[in-house]
Amino acid sequence: MQASWSKIACALVLSLSFNCFAQYPDRPVRLVVPWPPGGGVDIAARTIQQGLTENLKQPVVIDNRGGAGGTIGTAHAAKSPADGYTLLMASSSTHAVAPSLYKNLPYDPIRDFAPVSFVETKPYLLVVHPSMPARNVKELIAIARASRIRLTMASAGTGSSNHLVGELFQLLAGVKFIHVPYKGTAPAGLAVISGECDLLIDQLAPSLPHIQAGKLRALAITMEKRSPQLPQVMTLRESGITGGEAIGYTALVAPAGTPPAILERLNAAVVSLLKSPAIVERFANQGSNAYPTTPEQVTQQLRADLAKWATVIARAGVKVD
Repeated sequence: MQASWSKIACALVLSLSFNCFAQYPDRPVRLVVPWPPGGGVDIAARTIQQGLTENLKQPVVIDNRGGAGGTIGTAHAAKSPADGYTLLMASSSTHAVAPSLYKNLPYDPIRDFAPVSFVETKPYLLVVHPSMPARNVKELIAIARASRIRLTMASAGTGSSNHLVGELFQLLAGVKFIHVPYKGTAPAGLAVISGECDLLIDQLAPSLPHIQAGKLRALAITMEKRSPQLPQVMTLRESGITGGEAIGYTALVAPAGTPPAILERLNAAVVSLLKSPAIVERFANQGSNAYPTTPEQVTQQLRADLAKWATVIARAGVKVD
């Protein structure tokens, strides 16, 4: 009799759990963006916000928590309840770069998160203030080598993805810039637009409007092929820099321990959205590519990039306080 009651109890628990997950979500979902508004990760989050709201049939609310190269907001998300109601817009900065920079990083990108899907991939652009005499990468390198005063390179913060791509460029080009970190991509871009800094290696999406308006000049792109949005801009390889290809990305992840049924629901919602022609076009117009994937593909790419950027960080001697 006791065994029968145990079976009944287990069946009730499973039934209640199934009904709970089947009803997910039944309240608003918070999407943590570990960067200030206006940067590339924030733009990607806002691009999928409405569609994800429609697919989940609950409001998706963006929560910007910037600072410390994206690690503050990421750590906050890692410690949030694993119930599917707090998600994180992860990026190459927070999940592939930060572990090699911070000795006491308050999260582990593999252990503390459950991947849902990649959202987009995006190239980087080497941009300068329009007053810069250099019209291409070779001229920029020549100026950097000949100038008595070193050129200044803005970034979204020490250890951010655009900072590391900048370090990779310097290693390959044999030049050294003065690194000026800002609290996010948007203020770093504004620093170059205002002439406060000389150059920036930024993701295409936030830079594209400023390039089109003549406020920034693009010298090269980090893709293997030229971008359809800026066909006149050469690749780094065409500019004489071999091995400088780098692609940034954003991915939707949840705190580790989130129930598999909820992760499957989220993956289905995101993949369906990212395959829609309207979203594909929106990302293309922003200079990136919608990238729906399985959770396993996210983990595989993260492991490869963790090794890649660890090498760059060690060679460049990048350190954070």
